[in-house]
Order: sequence, then C-alpha cells, then structure tokens
Amino acid sequence: MRSYKEPEPGSSRRVVIVGGGMAGTRLAQQLAATAADAADAADGALDVTVIGEEPHPAYNRVLLAEVLAGRYAPDVIALPAPTAVRRLSGVRVVRLDREPGEVVCDDGRRVPYDALVLATGSNPVLPPLRGLFEPHGHDLPDGVHAFRTMDDCLALAAAIRPGVRAVVIGGGLLGVSAARALAQRGAQVVLAHQGEHLMERQLDTGAAEMLRRHVAALGVEVHTECRVRGLRTRSVSVSVSVCGGGRAVSAVELADGYALDADLVVLACGVRPRVGLARAAGLTVARGVVVDDQLRTSDPRIFAIGDCAEHAGVLYGLAGPAQDQADVLAQVVGNRAAGAHGWAQPGHRAAHGDETGPRYAGSRALTRLTLSAAASSPLDLAAFGETTPAPGDDVVHLADATRNAYRKVVVRGDRLVGGILLGDLGSVGALARTWEGDEPLPSAPLLHLLTNDGGS
Repeated sequence: MRSYKEPEPGSSRRVVIVGGGMAGTRLAQQLAATAADAADAADGALDVTVIGEEPHPAYNRVLLAEVLAGRYAPDVIALPAPTAVRRLSGVRVVRLDREPGEVVCDDGRRVPYDALVLATGSNPVLPPLRGLFEPHGHDLPDGVHAFRTMDDCLALAAAIRPGVRAVVIGGGLLGVSAARALAQRGAQVVLAHQGEHLMERQLDTGAAEMLRRHVAALGVEVHTECRVRGLRTRSVSVSVSVCGGGRAVSAVELADGYALDADLVVLACGVRPRVGLARAAGLTVARGVVVDDQLRTSDPRIFAIGDCAEHAGVLYGLAGPAQDQADVLAQVVGNRAAGAHGWAQPGHRAAHGDETGPRYAGSRALTRLTLSAAASSPLDLAAFGETTPAPGDDVVHLADATRNAYRKVVVRGDRLVGGILLGDLGSVGALARTWEGDEPLPSAPLLHLLTNDGGS
C-alpha cells in the first residue's frame, strides 16, 4: 500500500476528517482559522486532511432541490474551500486502523492521524419494495433515484423533460422538496406518502393541509395514507441501460393493487447514519456513532460529528446541529493541539483536564423550507421545538387560507417551546432567536408574537 506523505515529525498535529460534506468542511474551515491564529506557535500547528468520497467540491446539501429545480447552478451552492487544508476528493476510506492511527483508502494509500474525525453523514433509506432489486443484484432499475447527493441531483436533472411521469415516494421534508422541484421542471408529479399527512415529523394536520394545497397548486398530485408495495419494470437493452442491468421502471404499484405509471421514481424515504467504518473498527455504535460532550467516541483519538453522530441519545440529521458540533470540536482539537489538555495516545483515555474544555450541550434545531415555485405564490415553512402542547401550555394560533398563512406557537410559562409557521415568515427570525436562546418572552400580548414581523 502507498504511504501517505507525512508532515515532518513533531512539526504539527495531524487531523484527518473522513467526510467532505457540510459537517466536515465546516470543521476544516474552523480548524484552518485556528491554525492561522497559531501560525507562530509551533505547539499549536495543525496539519488537516479532508477525505471526501464525492468528486465534487463541498456543497450546501440543503440547496440540492434548488439545483434540481433549475434555480441554481451546482457551483452556486459550493461551500468556500478552507485554506491550508489538504483535500482528497473522490477517495473512499475503507478501514480504520486504530492502533497505528491510520485510515486506509480504496486507492491503497494510508493516511496517518493524531486525531480522526468521522463526518461520514448518512445514506438514503432504500425501502423493501418488490422489484427494487433483482435477486442477488445491487443495481436500481433505470429511472429510479435516491435524492441525497450532487450526483443524484444531476442524474435526475438529466432525466427530466416536460411531461415525464415522476413518482416521489415519501412525503417528508426531502420528498416535498423533490416533488416541488420536479414540478417546476415540467414533470407530471405524484407524491405518495404512507403517513396521514405531509411532513408529519414537523407539521400538525392544519399546517400539513395548507402545505398539501400549495404543492397541489404547483401541479403535484398528493396521495397520503398510501403504501407503496413495489415497482414494475420493463426490459431494455443492456447497451443503453444506465445501471439497472437491462431494467427500467415503468410503474409504481400500491398496496391496493393500483399502479402509477412512472418514467422516474424518487426514493425519499429517510436516511440512515453511515456507521460501518466505526462499527468495523470496534467503536461504540447505537443508532449512530456514540459521542460524549466533547464529541469523542469510545476511542479518545476519534471524534464524530454531523449525521453519523449520536449525542445523548439524539440523532439530529440537520445542518444546524452539524455546524454547532463542528464549531465545538474545532475548539476541542485546537486546545489539544496547543497543549491545553494534552493529546491522547492510542490505548489511553484523554486527560482529566479535557472535562473542563469546550463542551457540546446539544442543539435546538429549526427546520426551514422555502417553496418558491412562482413569484406570485411563494410559501416559506419553519418548524421548531415542541409543537404539540402539554397540559397547561398556552397556544397562539392564526390561520388564513386565503393568504396561505398558518402560524402556531406553544408557550410554557414565559418561554417559547415550539412553533409551526407557514406563509410570509418575516417573524421567524425573532421567534427562532427567542426559542434557540431559551429567552423569556416579552411582556407584550402573545398574539403580538405572530402579528408583528419582529425583524428577521
């Protein structure tokens, strides 16, 4: 195997980040800033390497639907490249060798580390549908796409043409975004969702119904309480098949036997943390890679952030918490590199002094979605916190179907504990800051929370 070129012994602390997405890039940016601040202090020098499986520059995954819709070009959503950071793109890590402190890549190179960060993200869930795979096969039929990466987005965009019949399976945040984007490109879109209403993790029934009317007005046919049983495929020439081994999707079969004709199928059935590397290396894994308040795994030299990390039993799967974790971890690693709390060695737990360093206390995550298919009918959506009131909570609720406006907040004592907002969201900035900061509410009447824009 090829040996990776190392920095001069003792010259710097080697930090390797596995994953070149939003979490890994944010951490690299923060570490680069830390390294710049410590440029004159040899003890604080960092040598940072990011290993990204995707060949593209890092990008804002939240905006993939805008690329699919044709609103943005791919380079518009690219993230700023960190300076003084080595990036290996199109390279997959296949093994962690903890005792020598190396990661092994699919091209044979071995990259040594003093600190390793897993920012491996998550994979799309592929539902157990009949016809999705052939026996002992691993290729999706032509026309069937997940919607998680830039490659997924570009493949879908290349397949869209006016009038193409598209079925989106899954009515969560990702499914609604994909359905809206496909409709904007002229596709005939059906959205099939097994739950009782759209985005059931974030919205109540009233807000979901308003969202349903909005996407229906864009040309999306919405079916809720609709279970998909399988896919129907047709044979195509292997020479023209993209990846399906001579199969192309022709219809989506529902549990009641009804079939939806389809040229394209988008699987938006959720995501699952990528924990294979951690599990194979013997790290503690529950649903995600288990980390403590300093984002440490069960190996003190290995950390985890973003979609793959499970902190205090919580998997966030959102960009905001991933950035919070990256910011805290940058401080933790920077302090260790500077010698503030020592640098853990293989087989040893971190020094007790680590417990006084920066700590991650969890995130208060806000879900935000903009549906702007037409300038005349935009719809913004925001949901955060506890949206189902407990006994004794106060609820402020305003709904105006004629204006596509829906606002609901839950108040407990003098604290805002949750909210659902649809429509013109001028107030979301002030409300979100109040909720995120767990600040006391102003003494104005509660209705003022929803009728004054508060500045966003």
